[in-house]
Amino acid sequence: MDEVQELKALLPGVEAAVREVGARLAATRPAEPTPGRTVEELMARFAEVDAPAAARLRARLGELRPRAGWVTDELTGTVPAEGEWWLCDATDGAVQYLLGQPQWAVTATLVRDGVAVLAVVHTPELGGRTFRAVRGGGAELDGRPVAPLERELPAAVAGTAQPPLVAADPVALRRAGESLTAVLGAVPAIRGLGPTSLQVAQVGSGQLALFWEYGADAGNLLPGALIAAEAGATVTDTTGAAWTARSDSFLAAAPGLHADVLEVLRTVR
Repeated sequence: MDEVQELKALLPGVEAAVREVGARLAATRPAEPTPGRTVEELMARFAEVDAPAAARLRARLGELRPRAGWVTDELTGTVPAEGEWWLCDATDGAVQYLLGQPQWAVTATLVRDGVAVLAVVHTPELGGRTFRAVRGGGAELDGRPVAPLERELPAAVAGTAQPPLVAADPVALRRAGESLTAVLGAVPAIRGLGPTSLQVAQVGSGQLALFWEYGADAGNLLPGALIAAEAGATVTDTTGAAWTARSDSFLAAAPGLHADVLEVLRTVR
């Protein structure tokens, strides 16, 4: 069995684990915004629901791939450069989840030597839709192959986000602001449609024309980047160089649109 076949054989089990955890979280999601005035209060409430879900996901995936390690903190924006690791987020889109909104996801990504080789992004409350991809094996949405949608820049809806710790990176913070101004002048709309992983995956399915971001954010970008690239989108950093888990910027776009977006982002210092 070659690598692609091996990973495809793993996909159904990973998707089943992600769906199980997502169903449990959806059943306990608050219908109203979670009360709490401080970050500490909100994070304590989030930990009450996220910690058991993450433990369940870890147990299920550990059974499927016992030799793979576990990245314990996706918020740092880094992943190990060697070995095989599970990079997962049981409640990707914590802000939306705590606000009682449905735009959140459960993600599971298998990373090998710093490169994503398998990814599942599941949205329990957005129609229960599931993106999945294997490196070299294509990308699917709900079992159907997907592809980016070509549009001219004036007709392209864009997505963007910021890494969790962007406030500690003044360069990324400035570039995020400058790029927002630049892209706003070139597209009809910029939207934040949920977790970073989901928005990048949606570039691969044509639900967004492009997505860009500044700052180190491998934990959130890796699953969507694999899905978008396997669907046929062009995935680079904002200079056009190959994107890796160590890059400090990110761009995914339909192939015919990518060069035009790069030209807009060249105005960012």
